[in-house]
Amino acid sequence: MEVRFDEARADRVQTFFEKGLVHTKGRWARSPFILEPWQLDEIIRPLFGTVRYDDQLQAWVRAYTLAWIELARKNGKSELVAGAGLYLLTADGEEEAEVYGAACDKDQAGIVYQVAKRMVELSPALSRLVAQKKLEVIDSKKRIVYKPTGSFYQVVAADGGGNLGSNPHGVLFDEIITQPNRELWDALKTGMGTRDQPLMLAATTAGNDPSSMAADEHLHSERVLADQSVDPARFVYMRNTPPDADWRDEAGWQHANPGLGSFLRIQILRDEAKEAEQSPAKQNAFRQFRLNQWVRQTTRWLDLQLWDENAGLVVPEQLAGLECYGGLDMASTSDFAAWVLFFPDAIREADGTKDAVLARFWLPEAAISKRKDHMRSQFEAWAREGFMVATAGDVIDEDAIRAQIDRDMGMFRVAGVGYDRWGANSVVAWMKARMGEKRCQGVAQTATALNAPSKELERLLGLRRLRHGGHPVLRWMADNVQATRDGSGNVKPDRAKSKEKIDGIAALVDALSVGMAKPSADFAFVL
Repeated sequence: MEVRFDEARADRVQTFFEKGLVHTKGRWARSPFILEPWQLDEIIRPLFGTVRYDDQLQAWVRAYTLAWIELARKNGKSELVAGAGLYLLTADGEEEAEVYGAACDKDQAGIVYQVAKRMVELSPALSRLVAQKKLEVIDSKKRIVYKPTGSFYQVVAADGGGNLGSNPHGVLFDEIITQPNRELWDALKTGMGTRDQPLMLAATTAGNDPSSMAADEHLHSERVLADQSVDPARFVYMRNTPPDADWRDEAGWQHANPGLGSFLRIQILRDEAKEAEQSPAKQNAFRQFRLNQWVRQTTRWLDLQLWDENAGLVVPEQLAGLECYGGLDMASTSDFAAWVLFFPDAIREADGTKDAVLARFWLPEAAISKRKDHMRSQFEAWAREGFMVATAGDVIDEDAIRAQIDRDMGMFRVAGVGYDRWGANSVVAWMKARMGEKRCQGVAQTATALNAPSKELERLLGLRRLRHGGHPVLRWMADNVQATRDGSGNVKPDRAKSKEKIDGIAALVDALSVGMAKPSADFAFVL
């Protein structure tokens, strides 16, 4: 396939942007749309100026039929795409051009349309066409009509149903990560077959679902970026921060945010990064939306570096006689059991008091022997070093657990204990008999019930006021734990989706749940 660069075509679209369009928002509003160097030289000119010779048409046409543009948020994607859509509608020389603005729903699809509409209103050149009745904005239908060529720009959406149009010349696909499936994408893409030089512009930020169609297209675009011959008709411009980069390093922010320093202020990112340091959930959002990193909906909940910063020194003998709250997790009799004690305001340091955590773990020897070589040797080492107890047989030794809890109750003032209702067994019955029903509370493992203690754990870690002594088993579980959020923003550790065991963290959250309620002998704890 013969490919070359056509300066005249690139000049034409550049002139359309810079002489015919204006910016629509903020301090740039109404000023000419002078393209930033990265927009001009890395996207617009190569996308519209690269041509190939079509043997069937006996003519030079655009080489690219699909453009994949992946940037962090607020780098001007919507204005760039809207401008390109208006060019395809009015200046691309296509008769009866059909240009569709597409997204998961009409609200999302309407974002680019609203920008295009405002450009028409503010641009002297385009508003003159409106006055001459050559260009018409039909806002009630989210439609822009260019009468000289019988062309239109129309919003369509995955949730809209009905006729999506059968012959697109241009498709402006906004935020592909929100698409529930491939149906709209495929319907519009396959409809472009009869046009001489159609163009689908797909603009998005990194997503959080590795099984989505957006993730498939992202991976394909990565392959094209590495080797254009994989898909010669696809143009790719992607700015993803490498996953192993330090997300707090400002030097790396520019790559995913080429608009930084012009229309995107660095102070905004600095403020958000500061918040992200205090909250793993906000860190995840910062990585996805500001660094353009692909993450997961359910991701590592706790920042391990932040966890390590909270290690400190915890000496059990120095906690003797202090009030604490226990969390018991016995999710399976043939796997880990965890008993974790949380001591509020237990350690005095130069910068204030800190909360202390003591963790105890048990695991049957049979469960250790079933592990693969690396983890088996690691568990055996932890058992030798006293960080966990390897109990004989196939099931957990409940007598050993009761004995340790009994010793801890004799040494510390255990004011209350929380436990996973699902894992309630004879150990829980024994504790209730020893402490009283009201101070032994089943904690529902729902997002609603676990939200407050989970966010309290985030808060304590963010303030660097938790001291867990660097317990290696608890640290391993902190590294494993993943969290989910419901539609109301409630967060909880997710045992099913975590990559490995999280029993110690689950027990710590249960202890915090009871500790936040501060039960006493006459306190009725209700979830």
